Amino acid sequence: MGGEWRERPLAELTDNFDGIRVPVKEADRRPGPFPYYGASGVVDHVDDYLFDGEYLLIAEDGENLRTRKTPVAFLARGKFWVNNHAHIVRGNSEADTRFLMYALSSADISGYLTGSTMPKLTQGNLNRIPLLTPPLPEQRAIAHILGTLDDKIELNRRMSETLEAMARAHFKSWFVDFDPVRAKAEGRDPGLPQAVADLFPDAFEDSELGEVPEGWRVEPLRDCVDVARGLSYKGSGLSDDGMPMHNLNSIYEGGGYKHDGLKRYDGEYRSQHVACAGDLIVANTEQGHHRLLIGYTAIVPSRFGSESLFSHHIYRVRPKGDSKLTTDYLCHMLNTRVMHDIVSGYANGTTVNMLPIDGLQSPSILVPPARAIAAFSSFAAAARMRHEEMIEESRTLAALRDTLLPKLISGELRVKDAERFVADHAP
Repeated sequence: MGGEWRERPLAELTDNFDGIRVPVKEADRRPGPFPYYGASGVVDHVDDYLFDGEYLLIAEDGENLRTRKTPVAFLARGKFWVNNHAHIVRGNSEADTRFLMYALSSADISGYLTGSTMPKLTQGNLNRIPLLTPPLPEQRAIAHILGTLDDKIELNRRMSETLEAMARAHFKSWFVDFDPVRAKAEGRDPGLPQAVADLFPDAFEDSELGEVPEGWRVEPLRDCVDVARGLSYKGSGLSDDGMPMHNLNSIYEGGGYKHDGLKRYDGEYRSQHVACAGDLIVANTEQGHHRLLIGYTAIVPSRFGSESLFSHHIYRVRPKGDSKLTTDYLCHMLNTRVMHDIVSGYANGTTVNMLPIDGLQSPSILVPPARAIAAFSSFAAAARMRHEEMIEESRTLAALRDTLLPKLISGELRVKDAERFVADHAP
């Protein structure tokens, strides 16, 4: 029996810590470094923690228990707090915690949910969920194979965030705070390679925008860019096999391209509705007036080919032919807090906030020398392309994991065969 797989209820495989959970109202939470978890992941950060270690969190309620658009079981590591919308368990002496996460991700839990309006997974029903489990060493081996793929995906995500943060920090330092100019004006070393430091002056001058680096020009945005509104499309033209179409859901709040928001369209369109890889797109619509999305920008990734479409909720912004500005420079400039406040300030509307084209034409902007723009753009474009590469790599890794998971969890595929498959197919 030692090498056999057995079906066992979750209660026999876990230690449950639901009794330690403490919900805290949002108004009573104090900001801090520790993640505060709910049914679908981190919902806040607080100044204290309840748990320290590796645990498995399982959604207790919410529509996601039915739709499963996001995982219903996920690991939490380190110091953290959990509210009463997620069960918290850990594998006992006969189960690996990470293996249980993967097993639950492929289990059919629909028969264990209660509630007609809001699905709920009670602790009693959670404990009854049957899982097919091999001996502990094989559980650990399966968790290692799948976990290695997930760890690489997570590493790619963190590296992408780091690259984006570095590009934003460079832009802010050079073109918002003017750190190299201030350092040179005060006789300090700007801390840059000499060739880069030479791109910046050592004095400031007055302008309509206030104090700016000497020799840098102030120009209206309309003299630097061409702006076009996207396709006003009919829902009947949407198709899984159509042309990629960027839309309002293709831009993250705060800026950046959102891959999961893409639509496809096979209806009629005109040439002015076409976006190319590397084009800048800007959100021009938002429900409400919080300005979390409207006015923010993203750059069209290359994965959609040389041409795609963009909807009427999006503007396409391109540098004019004689402009020194680049797409990467414009993207970072428009996503800065000061510039976003100016551009989004042109928005108007009652229920739906709309950004007129004038918001991307009338503001005056600071235009540094072409060599300074080019130096930043070279770094930013390289970071962006590396980010795209990591997105594609993570897609391949996720597809590989999703192929292996049900076969490993069911025992259809043995560990040694899975290891060879990963070695042959992983990027």
